[in-house]
Amino acid sequence: MCTALSLTANDHYFGRTLDLACSLGESVIIVPRRFPLPFRFGKTIAEHPAIIGVGVIRDGYPLYYDAVNEYGLAAAGLNFPGCAEYHAFCTAHSIASFELIPRVLGCCRSAQEAKALLETACISNTAFSDALPPSPLHWMVSDKASSLVIEPLNDGLHIHDNPAGVMTNSPSFDEQLAILRDYAGIQPDDPKEAISLPGGWSSCARFVRAAYLRRHSISGETEAARVSQFFHILDAVSVVRGSVLTDQGQEITQYASCCNTRTGVYSYTTYENRAVTTVDLHAENLNSARLIQYPFITQLCIHPQNAR
Repeated sequence: MCTALSLTANDHYFGRTLDLACSLGESVIIVPRRFPLPFRFGKTIAEHPAIIGVGVIRDGYPLYYDAVNEYGLAAAGLNFPGCAEYHAFCTAHSIASFELIPRVLGCCRSAQEAKALLETACISNTAFSDALPPSPLHWMVSDKASSLVIEPLNDGLHIHDNPAGVMTNSPSFDEQLAILRDYAGIQPDDPKEAISLPGGWSSCARFVRAAYLRRHSISGETEAARVSQFFHILDAVSVVRGSVLTDQGQEITQYASCCNTRTGVYSYTTYENRAVTTVDLHAENLNSARLIQYPFITQLCIHPQNAR
């Protein structure tokens, strides 16, 4: 269970929630321009746009959950169980599922460039390693001008324009939009009257809530106010411990993120630490060839206003 969000409020902001039963050791990872990006199909990219995002590093490789490159292109991969279908037969246009985010962000500067790259691609079922088999995923790719949803289905790779600026999990994006249409234009005649939106943490309920809040969002005038507003929207779809039980245990929102895609400032909160922590892409040496990693600050930060 996860929710991704793209929001333009003066600047463009992109982020997500990651809802799992346990942390996998996530951290903020910066891939500088000269860090080689090898791909299972195709040549290694020796130089590329710098990238910032959250994920884990395995065998020296960044496995991103969501990320933004220095040109303002953003991408996130979300769980897509029961729907994702990868190809066993590989071609020159194949992309392994675990490398789609670095492939797109390492090669493209806009959502339209990403669309052109992926229109002839297929997603292979190649495992990263024996210990890390492919996960069923679909992806949201956004810039300030547009947003896309990329879904590998049994009849091929589908690329959807995303007018909602939101993505959750299964079912397919077409079905999610059909459900959203039932709530299109929802607004009470009396502004004091309560708005009836679906509750719960199902994928469809979160999709509708996030899309509605995004559409009607009123962001503040400052950067801090806009980041705060973005996190408030994600709060409406975040999972509280004890509310969702899966086969893996009690699911919670492990982290929520918001990146200003123009400035490259990546902000995050964790379940235990509600304070906003930031990492600035452009504060680093982006011409380096070494990965840069900032472990999450997960301890609750409390600021007493008076002391005794």
